[in-house]
Amino acid sequence: MKRLLLEKLLAWKAQETRKPLLIDGARQSGKTYLLQTLLGSEFANVLRLDFLENPQFADAFAGSLSPADVLSNIELLTGQVFNPATDLLILDEIGECQRAVTSLKYFAEKAPTYHVAASGSNIGLLNSFPVGKVEQHNLRPLTFQEFLWAANEPALVQAFESQAQSAAAHTRLFDKLTDYYFTGGMPEAVAAWFDRKEQSIVERVARINQIHSNLIDGYKRDFGKYAGKTDAQLIEAVFNGIPSQLSAAIDQSVKRFKFKGVSARKSRYAEFESAITWLHQCRLALKNYPIEGHPRSPLSAYQKDSMVKLFLFDVGLLNHMLNTSYKEIKQQGYEYKGYIAENFVQQELAALSIEPSFSWNDARAEIEFIVANESGQIVPIEVKSGMRTRAKSLQSYIEKCNPHKTIKLTGTQGSPPQEQKNIVMPLYFARYLPERW
Repeated sequence: MKRLLLEKLLAWKAQETRKPLLIDGARQSGKTYLLQTLLGSEFANVLRLDFLENPQFADAFAGSLSPADVLSNIELLTGQVFNPATDLLILDEIGECQRAVTSLKYFAEKAPTYHVAASGSNIGLLNSFPVGKVEQHNLRPLTFQEFLWAANEPALVQAFESQAQSAAAHTRLFDKLTDYYFTGGMPEAVAAWFDRKEQSIVERVARINQIHSNLIDGYKRDFGKYAGKTDAQLIEAVFNGIPSQLSAAIDQSVKRFKFKGVSARKSRYAEFESAITWLHQCRLALKNYPIEGHPRSPLSAYQKDSMVKLFLFDVGLLNHMLNTSYKEIKQQGYEYKGYIAENFVQQELAALSIEPSFSWNDARAEIEFIVANESGQIVPIEVKSGMRTRAKSLQSYIEKCNPHKTIKLTGTQGSPPQEQKNIVMPLYFARYLPERW
């Protein structure tokens, strides 16, 4: 299963000297596979320590944190010899061992030629962190492009990567996009979906539902284990509330994610802030900040922490929590559920390291995303989940803010490449948005 992040890791390996790698990401997003199988195939040997599976590995870091001493201890505990010139050392679930986290500083300073990589699903919760001493990357669920790679259909991948605009390409890509809405990008779900092509659709759907259910249960168990001083029940309440808040109907007076009904006797942002921060730091929630008035660059200067919309980190899990059936997703009548398309776009932006994102609100109008390009110009991005492309909110934005260009993501084939002002793009090309804004 190919991952886009591998290219950056290979560039890390090719350097003469390097800082230790640190791969952050939600549990079960594929961090170990990325390091051990994909990156590890480039090395003579891989020596991996999993602090969650084998807590006794912490003994290797109990005394001196000199790289030579640490490696000597690791060799004694594992019975394996490590060659710094040819081998890769992986410190998996490093958040379980604070001394191992601290050791990364000494690997960076005293052994910059070594290949040391660490990963963890609770990196954001660490009490101390070797700032400036690691090369850090976030691994998200598989993007739509990675999903297509997993499908093993070269012609379709070529159509996607060349941004083909033919009717045939559109039909096939949009069909795959709705499959992606159902499976999401969690590696286990994607692998099961494509490995079971010969089974009936009923069996395949049942298997994905079971995987999603197990993942959700696992995350909820983690709330209690890693909550620390944060209320675990509140974390679960906010997590459970993301799908219902996203799917809530919008009228003239109610905006999404106002935390209404999320937890008994709580309704203000301040009461939910710790849980929201916890979910975001563990990569389970993605933040979007609504900007009012006339937006200007930098957008972050105008965000209000108390006004935030949360998306789930994986669209497949979002649909599972909403109990949306595969059949419903595939039916054209599903297009009215535009928040699913929004969550997909938010995921694609996050995979491009654009997170948090920003949106625009004004009276009854809402633009799902706004971005600042390299020139500091603000570009509105309207998301329309189906074939209907009329956008009243976008027209309102144009009248009030006079943007130099607009972008609509829709269920249609899109506008020709020559169009540079009022651009329409198919939803599945969301990862190519930066090329157009």
